[in-house]
Amino acid sequence: MLACCSLLLTWLLIATRVQSHNWRPCTDLLPLDLLARALPRPGQAPPTQVQMVQSRGSRGLRLAGAVTRGLSFPASQIFTNCDYFPAEFSLVATIKIPRLRQKRNEYIFSVVEERSDSLLLGLRVSENSLHFLSTPPGGRGRLSFKDVGLDDNRWHTVVLAISGQYATLTVDCGLPLELQQVQSFPSALSTRGSRFFIGSRRRWRGRFSGLLRQLVLLPGSDATPRLCPTCDPSLAELSVPPVLKSTPFQPDHQGPVYPYEAEARVTLGNPPPCSMLEQGQLWFDAERKGLFICDRLTWRTLLQTEQRLDYVDDYQDLYTSSETFDVELFSIPSEGLFMAAANRDSLSGSGVYKWRNGSFQLFQNISTQEARAWKHFTVDDKIFLVVANSREAEPELSVIYRWNRRRRRFLRYQTLETHGALDWEAFQIHNHSFLVVANHRRARDSNHNIHSVIYRWNPDTKLFEVNQTLSTSGAYDWEFFTVGPYHFLAVANTFDGQSTTISSTVYVWLDGGFQTFQDILTVGATDWETFQIDGRFFLAVANSQKVSDGGLSPYSINSTVYELSALTQTFIRFQDILTHSAVDWEFFTIGDEKFLVVANSYDGSSYSLNSVVYRWQGYEGFVSVHSLPTFGCRDWEHFSTDEGSFLIYSSATTRLSKVFKLKTY
Repeated sequence: MLACCSLLLTWLLIATRVQSHNWRPCTDLLPLDLLARALPRPGQAPPTQVQMVQSRGSRGLRLAGAVTRGLSFPASQIFTNCDYFPAEFSLVATIKIPRLRQKRNEYIFSVVEERSDSLLLGLRVSENSLHFLSTPPGGRGRLSFKDVGLDDNRWHTVVLAISGQYATLTVDCGLPLELQQVQSFPSALSTRGSRFFIGSRRRWRGRFSGLLRQLVLLPGSDATPRLCPTCDPSLAELSVPPVLKSTPFQPDHQGPVYPYEAEARVTLGNPPPCSMLEQGQLWFDAERKGLFICDRLTWRTLLQTEQRLDYVDDYQDLYTSSETFDVELFSIPSEGLFMAAANRDSLSGSGVYKWRNGSFQLFQNISTQEARAWKHFTVDDKIFLVVANSREAEPELSVIYRWNRRRRRFLRYQTLETHGALDWEAFQIHNHSFLVVANHRRARDSNHNIHSVIYRWNPDTKLFEVNQTLSTSGAYDWEFFTVGPYHFLAVANTFDGQSTTISSTVYVWLDGGFQTFQDILTVGATDWETFQIDGRFFLAVANSQKVSDGGLSPYSINSTVYELSALTQTFIRFQDILTHSAVDWEFFTIGDEKFLVVANSYDGSSYSLNSVVYRWQGYEGFVSVHSLPTFGCRDWEHFSTDEGSFLIYSSATTRLSKVFKLKTY
C-alpha cells in the first residue's frame, strides 16, 4: 500500500511540475499518434517495408525492408502554430524487442533535419538501456536509462516524460525512474525543415528490429496518469492505430491491408489452454489428424483430414439404477462432460454421470418421480437441469435443479406443476429464456387433450413463470428450431383418447407468442428431430404405433422426414422410412457425412430389435448403413470427447444402457 501511495504521489508531483510550466503550444495539447500519422491513409497502398505481426496475443508493426521516406512525415504536420518542439512533453511507446547484441543501437523514432541529415531528436534502445537524444543549439545531449530490461522479447509500454531539467521513465506502470539533466530541455528547438522517421534514423543502420504497437507524443503533460494503473500494464493504451486493433482475417476494406504473420508455436498432444496469451498459436492433434488455431476462446479448425464412419464398436455397458427413458448430454465449464439419466424407479431416483478416464461414472443421484426426460439449459451464467416427472400424484411436480459451483452439485431450485410430463424443451428468443413442458395426460380424468405450458424466465424474481398455454393431445415431445429470422416450436402429439392418427403441430413465433404454422398428420408421434443439410431444413418425426377404435395395428409403420419448401413455405414429405415403434431420432455428423439413427423399440412381439443408422446420400435421401442390436431402445445421443466420437442409447425395459464408439478412417 505504501509503495502504491508513493508511486501515485510521484506521478502527481511530475504531472504538477509539467503543468505548472508556462509555454506557448506549437501544436494541439492532445495525444499525437506518431505511428498512425506515418502510416498510409485509407485508399493508399501499404508501404512495402512494413509487416503486421501478431505476438503473444497482440499485434505490432515491423520494418521488413529498406528504410525509405515511406514511414515518415514532415514535422510541419503536427507543429501547426509554430516550428518549435514542445519544451515539456511525454512520449509513449509500446514495443517488443528481441535480445540486442552489445554495441547495437536501434531507433524507435527520430526527428531529422532533411537538408543536413542532422539528428534533432531520437529515442533509441540498446542492450538493457533506453536513450533519449537531442541536439539543442550549441551541443548534443543524451539521457540514458540503464538496466531497464526492454530487450527481453516481451511487450513493454514505456512513458518518457520531459519537464525542464527532469526526465522520468515509467516502464509498464512501475516505479518511475528519474534523471536530472545538466541543462533543461530547450524551449526553442526548431523543427523547421525536419521530418519524423518511425523505426529508424533515416538510414539502414540503426533500423528498429522489434515490433512497434504504439508511439504517441503528448505535449505539455506526463501521460502516465492517463495510462496507469491498468489491468495489463505492458500493453497500456493511449492511442493505438486502428489497423493494429482490427482483426487481420476480416479487413474492413477501408484501409490498406498489410502483410500479416503470427508467431506460431505448434503444440502436440492433448488440447493446450486457449486464452488471450495463446491467440494465434497452433495445436496439432495427431489422433484426429488436424491443425487448429487459438482464437482467444477456443481451438478453431485450420486443416483436418475429413473423417469417414467405418464401423460401430461396443464400448461401455452402463448399468443404471432402473430402466432409462432418456439421457441428456451436457458440459459444465471447468468440470467436463456429464450425462443425466431419466430413470423409471422413484425409490432409487435418477443418476447424473460424469465422463472420467474414458467412460461414464456415477457423479450424483437425484430424487425423481418416474422421470421421463431431462433438459440442460443456461440462463445468463447459471446452469440448470429440469426433469419431467410423470408419476401420477397430487400435485404432480417437475423440478428445476441449479448447479452449485461451490458444492459441485445440482440443488433443487424451483418446482412446476405438470401433468404426466414426458419432455422439456429450453430455448431463447430475443435474449429471453423459455421452457415448455409436454403434458401428456391429466391423472384425475385420464384426459390426453390438455394444455402444455410455456414458461418464461423473470429476471426480477429469478423464477420461471407461465407465459402461454397451447392445446395438445398426449404431448410427447417438443422441438425448438430457427430458420432465418423465424422461431418455430413443434409438438409431437401421440394420442387424443381415441386414435394415434392425429395432427402434430408446428408453431411459429409472431407478435410475442406462438401461433399455428402447420398441422402435420402423424401416427403416435413420439419425437421430432430438426437438422440442416447444405442450406436445406428438415424435420423428422418418429411414429410409434397406430391405434384406433378398430383396434391395434402393427407397430411397424413409416416414420417420415419432411423438408421445408421455399415455394409453399410449408414442410412437405421428403422420405418415408420403415421403423418399428420408433421413439427417437438423432442427427449427427462425422466429417462431411450426415447421419440419422432411429430408436426402434418394439415390433409387436419383441423388444430385441436392430436400431438403424442411416447416411445422407443426396438425391437418394437417407440410406441404411449400420444395424445396431438394441433392447427396448428409447433414446439416442451423439457426443464427442478427446477419445473420439460416440453414440449412447438408453433402454426403457432394462437397466442396461450402452455406449458405442464410432470408428473412423
